[in-house]
Amino acid sequence: MHESYLMPAGYGEARYEDRKSKFIGEIFVVETPEAAVEAINAVKAKYRDARHHCYAYIVREGNYMRYSDDGEPQGTAGMPILDVLRRENITNVCCVVTRYFGGILLGTGGLVRAYTKSAQLGLEAAGIHQMSSYSVLLVTCPYSLLGTVQNILPEYDCMVEETEYAADVTLTVTLPEGREAALEQALTDATSAGVDVICMDTRFMGRRIR
Repeated sequence: MHESYLMPAGYGEARYEDRKSKFIGEIFVVETPEAAVEAINAVKAKYRDARHHCYAYIVREGNYMRYSDDGEPQGTAGMPILDVLRRENITNVCCVVTRYFGGILLGTGGLVRAYTKSAQLGLEAAGIHQMSSYSVLLVTCPYSLLGTVQNILPEYDCMVEETEYAADVTLTVTLPEGREAALEQALTDATSAGVDVICMDTRFMGRRIR
């Protein structure tokens, strides 16, 4: 059984402004340090006229963790971005915050707040997936019991992946591994054993949690 972990749901981008300085926070899904460097370089190429491209990334395989202030005062950019990622306990993630200087100095505290906020907004835009082991079940029932089954499934954190309508209704559902027996018992009790449940497979997959 795989160990659960959190990662970005996908790419995210957010913009933030503080005293005329413009910040662009971008989140990338990366599974290797090389992919993180590639993402950072792509951002630098896209915004080549910007003064700073500060970043942090965390890669699960090998437990890589890197950050850079990219010319900002030490500790005001890369580390605050990394702190946001660590607080969220997220991995396989690269966050790059690009800054266009607006002519007004923000000071050390202002920079920390701006880079922190930009990383947070980028992560909100990307969303977060929880990667865990799930069981794939086939739940077959007569049409008359479909409503009962549909009411019970959410209580066990089931997601309906597919519904097949034939002589009976067959639902393909996923639920966190280890909850199969409890679900089957609940369905049996609620339908007087009128439902068939077959465990087809286990799958390591992500579900968006926010």
